[in-house]
This record gives sequence, C-alpha cells and structure tokens, in this order.
Amino acid sequence: MKNKRILREQNSIEKMITIYCRDVHRTRKGLCAECEHLLAYAKQKLDHCVFQGNKPVCAKCTIHCYQDTMRKKVIEVMRYAGPRMLYKYPVLAILHIIDSLKSKSKRLNKNIF
Repeated sequence: MKNKRILREQNSIEKMITIYCRDVHRTRKGLCAECEHLLAYAKQKLDHCVFQGNKPVCAKCTIHCYQDTMRKKVIEVMRYAGPRMLYKYPVLAILHIIDSLKSKSKRLNKNIF
C-alpha cells in the first residue's frame, strides 16, 4: 500500500503536468506523449523514494534522483503550473506549501543540534 504523502505528491505532479500540457502543448484531451512519459517517470520515482512518508518536497530534497534532463523538464512544468495550481487546485497547492515549510524547519532543526 502506498503512503498517503506519496499518493498526494503523485496527484499534485499529475495535475501540474496536465495544466502544463493543456496550456503549452495545446492538448484537449489527456496528455501528449512527452508529458505522459514525464508523468510516468515522476510517479515511478515517487514510488521508489527512499524517504517515503518523511519525504521532503523534491526541491528541498538532499537526494536528487531525477536524470538531469527530466529534472529540468519538471522544473519547467512546476514553474509554469505551480502558480496556476492555487486557482485550479487550491487545497493541493496549500498542502504543498505547508510540506515545503515543514521541510525547511526539519533542516533548520538538524543544523541546530
């Protein structure tokens, strides 16, 4: 059974890629082949994340498991779709912001002790 946090991350990246693909690649239904490949890759990486339930947001992770080209593509997608998530999927966007802040506080606590 998948961890709730991983499932939410997979849902978030799927929504972001969908927003990006519809607006940038002008797809009307589903995803284009490139975005479908990117989504499958991201979900596979999340499934095999070594942190699982304690997973930080990817941008703040100490282990960058994405291949360089895929990482650049995901960054491009997130920069485009991230701000739009607040309008289309506000709950997911706010949860991601909270997770980001939690990751930051965990790092700060590690550095203090």
